[in-house]
Amino acid sequence: MRLRSLGIALAATAALIALPATHPPAVAAETPLSQGRTATASSEENAGTAAAKGVDGDTGTRWSSAATDDQWFQVDLGATATVSQVVLNWEAAYGKDYKVQISKDGGTWTDLKSVTGSDGGVDTLDVSGQGRYVRMLGVHRATQWGYSLWEFQVFGSTGGTQSACGTANAAQGRPATASTTENAGTPASAAFDGDTGTRWSSQAADPQWLRVDLGSVQDLCRIDLNWEAAYGKDFQLQASADGQTWSTLKSVTGASGGTASYDVSGTGRYVRVYGTARGTGYGYSLWEVAVHTGTTGVPPVQGGGDLGPNVIVVDPSTPNLQQKFDDVFKQQESSQFGTGRYQFLLKPGTYNGINAQIGFYTSISGLGMNPDDTQINGDVTVDAGWFNGNATQNFWRSAENLAIRPSNGTDRWAVAQAAPFRRIHVQGGLNLAPNGYGWASGGYIADSKIDGTVGPYSQQQWYTRDSSVGGWTNGVWNMTFSGVQGAPATNFDSGPYTTLDNTPVSREKPFLYLDGSAYKVFVPAKRTNARGVSWPANAGTSLPLDQFYVVRPGATAATINQALAQGLNLLFTPGVYHLDRTIDVTRANTVVLGLGLATLVPDNGVDAMHVADVDGVRLAGFLIDAGSTNSDTLLRIGEPGSSADHSANPTTMQDVFVRIGGAGPGLATNSVVVNSNNVVIDHTWLWRADHGSGVGWNTNRADYGLRVNGNDVLATGLFVEHFNKYDVYWSGERGRTIFFQNEKAYDAPNAAAVTHDGIVGYAAYKVADSVTTHEAWGLGSYCNYTADPTIVQAHGFEVPTGPGIRMHDLLVISLGGKGQYAHVVNSTGAPTSGTDTVPSKVTSFP
Repeated sequence: MRLRSLGIALAATAALIALPATHPPAVAAETPLSQGRTATASSEENAGTAAAKGVDGDTGTRWSSAATDDQWFQVDLGATATVSQVVLNWEAAYGKDYKVQISKDGGTWTDLKSVTGSDGGVDTLDVSGQGRYVRMLGVHRATQWGYSLWEFQVFGSTGGTQSACGTANAAQGRPATASTTENAGTPASAAFDGDTGTRWSSQAADPQWLRVDLGSVQDLCRIDLNWEAAYGKDFQLQASADGQTWSTLKSVTGASGGTASYDVSGTGRYVRVYGTARGTGYGYSLWEVAVHTGTTGVPPVQGGGDLGPNVIVVDPSTPNLQQKFDDVFKQQESSQFGTGRYQFLLKPGTYNGINAQIGFYTSISGLGMNPDDTQINGDVTVDAGWFNGNATQNFWRSAENLAIRPSNGTDRWAVAQAAPFRRIHVQGGLNLAPNGYGWASGGYIADSKIDGTVGPYSQQQWYTRDSSVGGWTNGVWNMTFSGVQGAPATNFDSGPYTTLDNTPVSREKPFLYLDGSAYKVFVPAKRTNARGVSWPANAGTSLPLDQFYVVRPGATAATINQALAQGLNLLFTPGVYHLDRTIDVTRANTVVLGLGLATLVPDNGVDAMHVADVDGVRLAGFLIDAGSTNSDTLLRIGEPGSSADHSANPTTMQDVFVRIGGAGPGLATNSVVVNSNNVVIDHTWLWRADHGSGVGWNTNRADYGLRVNGNDVLATGLFVEHFNKYDVYWSGERGRTIFFQNEKAYDAPNAAAVTHDGIVGYAAYKVADSVTTHEAWGLGSYCNYTADPTIVQAHGFEVPTGPGIRMHDLLVISLGGKGQYAHVVNSTGAPTSGTDTVPSKVTSFP
């Protein structure tokens, strides 16, 4: 570190913040414990500045992060060590304020040193602590760029704590593959057969690789290579949990062949030798590769396993099957804010004479590859007897991937929000209203085929996507369709319908299925301009269950993050999961899938989940329930300032719901913030509770529902209600929304509490003044100001008026005269009045 002024040093000392020592770093006399070890980071600026570059001992290579303050760099020392010094050799983009921390498990961190006012160069920090993991946690950058380190060096001693590396060869006899083989006599398997007289050899080109599957995730400690005369001069030893995303255990340059052993540190199921430069004019050729494993330190998280106590797997021969459905329904029928969570999984086959009634936090799904693989000759029913025929609170349940032949010709699915009906073949009609045609406030259908007629009857609003229907009887206020064969034509000027022929971008939700006796997760491919169902074509990818950490009740956030760091996906089984730290999803194409409305509760003010600005993350099927200490953002997709183009492989958020209050006091400034570009939000309900426990203007305060900062974000089926300020605030360019349902906060105490900038009431859907291009279809906002019915909200929607702004089919409604709207959008549209819940509409704006 460069010298500072005395004044700065004294100020820092007074604040009890340690300054780095000014002596030069330890050099050749001592090899850092960190050199060549496994390094990870919150982000990497590009492929040339990977985390591994920060511990490779080469001051000509570097790690660099994305350009935000909240970044970290971490090294796994391989075993518990006593750490005495950490040296940070900064590139020009340095950290001004940061912490150096240590951990025994990679989850719970202790500060070794806090640094403020660094001026870059080389920071040499004398520290004292024990742990296996050491990291730099950035607080503030010194430049507009990210953080960039030529080298991150950790010094100390391991004493007797270094793991005892096993002598057995974990790779022997295991399945092996290679990029190429020279001929049939030199297969990949020959390098793992324990016979030094057989070998693998590749074709004569760079690069080439040789890979072995160890069968499960292992703690890796040494790799032995026995080269034939055609050796690798430059190569990497790599590990992976899934065979797709690889981390570098060791980079080797200038090798001379023969036999060599390399100490490594990391975990993985797959191990790969990745050659980049050959030592001869021939290919790469290995007599044998041996992989050794150890057990010291935190054991790796294993993928796969059973689905936990709250998943009920049945087949047509299951005894007392109807009783199983009845028992769960009896418990869950009216348990609106209870802790029970259940998933029924039906194996392929034909189920006769059953009526599966679906209550709160209950999901029913078929385990076939296609809906018709699981045939129910009977019913899957949601009704509202528990609430005297009122279906407006039939939340948080789902049905998926089934064929239903209703017993009387028509199935009943009388739901409200957060109750998706996906990938269903109804061989008859579908009734969306409760028995007696009481109030109902749904709802969402996707990727489904209804052979008969859909009857919404008393349903206030509904969105249907990429499906087919035999007919549609009616609508009350707002019925929106995109990509639906058989949908009624648009008639919003005189009726409730808004119909788009296609959905511009869609990708169906991942789902669990059985391939023989093996569980897999199918991840559907992206579709553009879709119309009709995605099946039976089923474009996409299947992932075996052993590539998922199966999260069961009692799992900790530290273990969940460890699994993610290993490259595993997440399958949350039904349950309520309290989080003492944020779940960090940093790997492209990670799948986070919930069963049975699995619920995440952030404690002590942490955010529930952060997703990095990477391609193709799939978030689906879970509920985030705010904790009693305020969280800044419950779900964040992309770091602030994210700028990457993800149009080819967008992140999707499907059936992900947020609740603030209702089950108890909850607080969150923002529910969901989308910073990444091209994200697809497909069916969400973000709800600040208007009833239940812990409800009040400040008791469950939540200022914003959805904030969109990324560009080219698409929302299909957006339900956002009751937030203290803007329900939706859209700052990104070229955003699109197909269907929006909203109620303003019932409990605004008076007009003054919601007046801002001379405007009474925050718009339900606000597009920032800076936005030049935005388009939306089928939007409705309702007010029910029960605390002060005299409030007159200025408008439901507020948008710029440039040529790139196009708003189609908007309405506002006063529910029973509890408050009114002066206009629909900006100062356009007639005011609402009276108690008759008659919509005020605008079909096109500006």
